[in-house]
Amino acid sequence: MADEGKTIAIAGAGSIGCYVGGCLTLAGRKVIFLGRGHILETMRKDGLRVSDLDGLDRRIGAQAITLTDDPPTALREADIILVTVKSGGTDEMAQLIAAHGRADAIVISLQNGVDNAVRLRAVLPDLRVLTGMVLFNVIQSADGEVPFRVHRASQGEVMIDDGVAGLVDLLNVEGLAVEARTDMKAVQWSKLLMNLNNALVALSDLPLAKQLAERSWRVILAAQIDEALAAMKASGIQPARITGLPPSLLPKVLRLPDWLFGILARRMLAIDPRARASMWDDLKRGRPTEIDELQGAVLRLARQTGTPTPTIERVIALVRQAEAEKRGRRASRRKPLEQFEEKSEAVKFGDFAEPSVRNCVGTKRSNAAPRSA
Repeated sequence: MADEGKTIAIAGAGSIGCYVGGCLTLAGRKVIFLGRGHILETMRKDGLRVSDLDGLDRRIGAQAITLTDDPPTALREADIILVTVKSGGTDEMAQLIAAHGRADAIVISLQNGVDNAVRLRAVLPDLRVLTGMVLFNVIQSADGEVPFRVHRASQGEVMIDDGVAGLVDLLNVEGLAVEARTDMKAVQWSKLLMNLNNALVALSDLPLAKQLAERSWRVILAAQIDEALAAMKASGIQPARITGLPPSLLPKVLRLPDWLFGILARRMLAIDPRARASMWDDLKRGRPTEIDELQGAVLRLARQTGTPTPTIERVIALVRQAEAEKRGRRASRRKPLEQFEEKSEAVKFGDFAEPSVRNCVGTKRSNAAPRSA
């Protein structure tokens, strides 16, 4: 498999797809980008700039990039297909691969959420479909910046299912660390815990590093993680340890005072100050978010076990409201946090320390299944 002449299709030339594909192209791999819209047009004219938090800053000339908006062209010769579309595009991409992909192609999902590989396998039962996970944040350049730039804004690697000889050697290149794992389901659920913060970044309208530095937002994330861990435990899911902290300790660390959190969570805060979450960008541009694949995944799991998820339900409701109002373009930085404060009498739960968190849950805990979001 470690044949550098193999063709790698990037099925979704967005932030993650362009960063991964850019690193592979710079390493001499044969890559074709499948995308659409202004990103493709900008790359076709001016090439691609790939940079990272470690100081690498590289440029690929337009003549060195192979890209297309035609699925048959991208997929029919691809030995490996890296699926990097948003979760909402998984089913459509699966159908395109079924129609145009090679019978021996290897498909790897590099998407947020916990069920994209399952959905791909359902449509592609005869292909080898691997689960993957990107553990770093990528930001893209502002509209109009030339060339189009993708920047890895945090530390982390790509993890993929073990079992295909030479695949890691092919994909593991400068700027893109790749690791094979035998516990990808556990990795997915662990990454999901931190992805629960995407909605808070979007609602806060703050850069990720600044949002994590504010305890008033961290305690809301901690409350969500508590609910997710309870649902996972009831379902027999043990999230993997993929950061410096065991998942069970995350809520406790997130609730620490700002000064102590800043000392103990230095790795978590090693983020480019410009970094945000893709959900923030989705709201800003009026696009559907991945709330159903993130908070929604926990909610579905919790319903199966009767585990309460009041904070997660409240976050979902606020994102839905923001989607409907397209608030991402004009929200004040404090207004979304104020949305957590209900006019009804607050009910205190456990050791929640912040009024905004106590009030956001709205109803008493019980063993009953949570209400529909």
